[in-house]
Amino acid sequence: MHAIRLHAFGPAENLVAEEVENPVPAPGQVRVAVVAAGVHLLDAAIRAGHAGPGPAPALPTVPGREVAGVVESLGEGTDAAWLGKRVVAHLGFVPGGYAELAVTDADRLHEIPAGLDFAEAVAMIGTGRTAMGIVQFAEPGPGDVVVIPAAAGGLGTLLVQYARNAGATVIGLAGGPEKTRRVAANGAGLAVDYRDPAWPDQVRAYAGKVTIVYDGVGGDIARTAVGLLAPGGRHVVFGWSAEGIQGGGPLVVDGVTVQVPGPPMLEKAGGPSPLRTLELRSLAEAAAGRLAPAVHRFPLTEAAAAHRALENRATTGKVVLEP
Repeated sequence: MHAIRLHAFGPAENLVAEEVENPVPAPGQVRVAVVAAGVHLLDAAIRAGHAGPGPAPALPTVPGREVAGVVESLGEGTDAAWLGKRVVAHLGFVPGGYAELAVTDADRLHEIPAGLDFAEAVAMIGTGRTAMGIVQFAEPGPGDVVVIPAAAGGLGTLLVQYARNAGATVIGLAGGPEKTRRVAANGAGLAVDYRDPAWPDQVRAYAGKVTIVYDGVGGDIARTAVGLLAPGGRHVVFGWSAEGIQGGGPLVVDGVTVQVPGPPMLEKAGGPSPLRTLELRSLAEAAAGRLAPAVHRFPLTEAAAAHRALENRATTGKVVLEP
């Protein structure tokens, strides 16, 4: 099969297309003919040699932890009902997604709801489940004014939709006119270019005090957004693609509660498998038409270009590779 392999940690150019042996499903596993594979910022960080939340992969490796496709082979003892099903799965810390074929445990599979394509399903199994985890910490409602930095990204797109559906006033921040147009089209009441130094004044004029900031950016944008929060407002930190505000537990910044999802996200989700709880909720939201992920597609052979675009903030929506 064709796959993308990494032989040495380093720049995106280290991702190379190669012919490799087909993976063989073990007992309890399935082999999926991959139609879409998700690309995550964590993939880029691991590729560059930075530590992730799990162990570093042994090299050479086929990156990628999110796949959607059709089950075409079964391991011993796997339920035969999966054969031929359209499925999506998060592979966990086991890589192998950037390929024409991938194996995973059958208990990680979800059947893709009707009306959802493979790339959209990949977006919901990774980015969507994260969005469902984030909103647990600050459920928006009709009385809320919500600011979402990086609102044109895969996660920001879903958070804008979720807050809008809940009746909140939604303000999306993005870099440049093209991205702000996308944010407005996605349903934000106000789409603001954070490159404009006057953006905080635009927010104040539109909505006054902010009650929720969903922040995956950090840095100056986050500090400014926190300054717009009303007393008792909630600043939910789930990442920091820019340097700046970050931390590992509930913090207080100028009297404003700052919550950092991580392990607490799973505790809050509950159930015997908290990640699966969030995945099921995410897919259900998409199947019902309440959430519609944005997808930025690249051919599998252009994995290096996909990584560069993601790292340079030149993408809109969830980045997906298609064999």
